[in-house]
Amino acid sequence: MIGLFGGAFDPPHNGHVALLGQARAALGLDETVVIVAAAPGHKAVETDASVRLRLAEAAFPEETVVLDDHARTIDMLHEHPEWEGAVFLLGADEFAAFPGWKEPEALLELVRLGVATRPGFPQESLDAVLARLDHPDRVAFFDLEPLPIASSELRRRLDEGDDVSALVPAAVWEQIERDGLYGRGGYTGAA
Repeated sequence: MIGLFGGAFDPPHNGHVALLGQARAALGLDETVVIVAAAPGHKAVETDASVRLRLAEAAFPEETVVLDDHARTIDMLHEHPEWEGAVFLLGADEFAAFPGWKEPEALLELVRLGVATRPGFPQESLDAVLARLDHPDRVAFFDLEPLPIASSELRRRLDEGDDVSALVPAAVWEQIERDGLYGRGGYTGAA
């Protein structure tokens, strides 16, 4: 079974790596594709897509990593019929917002969802989303130990000159330092 893990990865961090590893084990994924959203429709990105792609390749050296130019997941899936039947991975926060995605029911007809939950996340939020779906049986949950990491926080800390090497894969940190990304040395990679 194929797992699809999309995101801005601005920058990729140990929480991303943990989610993918846990999803592989919990959902029995044989293959995974990491999808870097060039211009995600739900948030602004601070770093050029080519830089984020390179960082994702460093963070996930054993995975297929691709760049996606679509702002919405459903549009990407329509362009990749080979991914029909895959499991699209996301966190509980993103799942709570899933009804607001473009064509969520059509998305569930193409793929299943694998949702990472963490201790303390309100179950009633997840149940409320499931109750609104025509195909709640196409959603699988798996537990993830929380790692207190967010890309936005990493960018802020990097901009302040903090050493966040313990929060990102070693190969990502090497590129951040070498290329002066995220305020380290003045180059942000922004287009």
